Amino acid sequence: MKKRILSGAQPSGQLHIGNYFGMINRMISSQSNADLFCFVANYHSLTSISNKVKLEKNTKEAFVDLLALGIDPIKSTFWIQSHVPEVTELAWILSNFSSVGLMQRSTSYKDKISNGLKPNMGLFSYPILMASDILLFNSDIVPVGKDQKQHLEMTRDIAIKFNNIFGDIFTIPEIEIDDSNDIIVGIDDQKMSKSYNNTIPIFGDHDSINNQVMNIVTDSAGLNDIKDTNTPLFKIYSLFLDDKPKKELHERYNTPGLKYMEVKKELVDVIINYFAHQRKRRDELIANEDKVNDLMNLGKTKAQKIARETLSHVKQAVGLL
Repeated sequence: MKKRILSGAQPSGQLHIGNYFGMINRMISSQSNADLFCFVANYHSLTSISNKVKLEKNTKEAFVDLLALGIDPIKSTFWIQSHVPEVTELAWILSNFSSVGLMQRSTSYKDKISNGLKPNMGLFSYPILMASDILLFNSDIVPVGKDQKQHLEMTRDIAIKFNNIFGDIFTIPEIEIDDSNDIIVGIDDQKMSKSYNNTIPIFGDHDSINNQVMNIVTDSAGLNDIKDTNTPLFKIYSLFLDDKPKKELHERYNTPGLKYMEVKKELVDVIINYFAHQRKRRDELIANEDKVNDLMNLGKTKAQKIARETLSHVKQAVGLL
């Protein structure tokens, strides 16, 4: 029996190459040997978006973008989070078995507040909604970046506590971290994140991709100096390279005469060409709104069937008639 893998993407802005190389490509490749559950996490986006038009637009675009990148709604279960409201009902139940101290230990919450996000209860209880996303669908494996490991540990803690009280209701998910894949850095050498405005959009137009690439920070090494490969330009370019071309880029950095501007111009073309097929597929989907809506309804039906079964078991276990 195939393992069930669950992952989601927030529609808080355009999907960027950090999303792709950090998670989306792993999700796509897992469809061949696992039961993939994938959702657009628009409830989560309410922690940072309070504009109706923006949230609607971002949600639809994220759904289309993931389809274009390779999520197969027939092989997998792919839905919009808010189309399956059982997740919020379960989140309320779980909140009664989650301590305030557990939430206060969230390093992600502290980081977001320190970087200017306004504190609210949605942001504070974010890990509980994330736990509900995972536990509602009996997820076996949840692949995450290193920065999300704590949230998965919190999910496991909540599920184990609940099971100790009420029996084996929830599947305890395994945490899958790709140790070979470090945090994807942005143009400023911090983690690539829409919150920091340091991203490179996957489906941006030529000008927007060019502007972001040209803003990648570089050092002050002279033309005839050896260049440092532990820098964002090299790291971002390397994402698109196999072993041999990556080695060749490394050799260029170690050879006097390398110009950062030339490397940046190359990178713009590499990014656009890398996603050319997916961009064409995206244009086709945008032109066929009825098909997109049908696929949204398909995902909702598939996801809600399992969500209702799990929630029914939970409510019976705790005594909610």
